[in-house]
Amino acid sequence: MKTEKEKREPEEEDLRPFHVRTYTKEELAMLYNPTYCVSNAISTLAAWIRLNKPLKAELAAVGYNRYRRSFTPREVSLLVKYLGEP
Repeated sequence: MKTEKEKREPEEEDLRPFHVRTYTKEELAMLYNPTYCVSNAISTLAAWIRLNKPLKAELAAVGYNRYRRSFTPREVSLLVKYLGEP
């Protein structure tokens, strides 16, 4: 018997709503850049943050640490505010 996940169509996987939660940088970068390899996706996301001065300022205000391997839910909500949903 198939599980609920196995019953889903492949396209339905992409239609699930985006949830603000803790994401690793790899996860979120790949959501924004699904056709890139992981290292390029992370570099691209980092460049977007670096070049978007208002986003960078708000992330700094909430304690963003660029060396941490994940984004907090608050940081994810700021990224969605400035970059849109992945």
